[in-house]
Amino acid sequence: MTDASTTPVPSVPDDVTAASAGVPPEREVLTWETFGVAARELAEQVVASGFRPEVVVAVARGGLLPGGAVAYALGTKGVGTLNVEFYTDIGQTLTDPRVLPPLMDTSDLPGAHVLVVDDVADSGRTLALVMEMLSTHGAEARSAVLYTKPRTIIQPDYSWKDTDLWITFPWSADPPVAGAQARPND
Repeated sequence: MTDASTTPVPSVPDDVTAASAGVPPEREVLTWETFGVAARELAEQVVASGFRPEVVVAVARGGLLPGGAVAYALGTKGVGTLNVEFYTDIGQTLTDPRVLPPLMDTSDLPGAHVLVVDDVADSGRTLALVMEMLSTHGAEARSAVLYTKPRTIIQPDYSWKDTDLWITFPWSADPPVAGAQARPND
């Protein structure tokens, strides 16, 4: 188990510093409409490469919607999730990413073609953890993300767009609804 304290992420985009100075940060904004286009284009990259995943693993929470959309676009019915906690706020992370329950059943993974889908490869540490886990379970895994940041420690096999900006995703643009469980640091 890793330390639950938060640490700053190196090379936080300048927009975070600007935000603390009262200047609205420049952001990459993904709309619902563009998300649909992005998911299909990501699936087209996978098909064009010749890789045919039998299972799509969505990295929760950010990869849940992209994972489902890409699985539909690929016609892949085998879908699993791995819940990995790393970011606790803008530019703040745990010391190391950690897998949270419930755990995915990995008994059918040896020899399977698996596509791991997440929203962004920012530091790349979450993606690296998931890829290593699947490799140790005997899966032939490849990775797909909507966005890749230049500082990532792992280059995804498929990526829709490169950016160094903080990204506003349509599913996390608004705070939780009134009365919902508060997120850490809220």
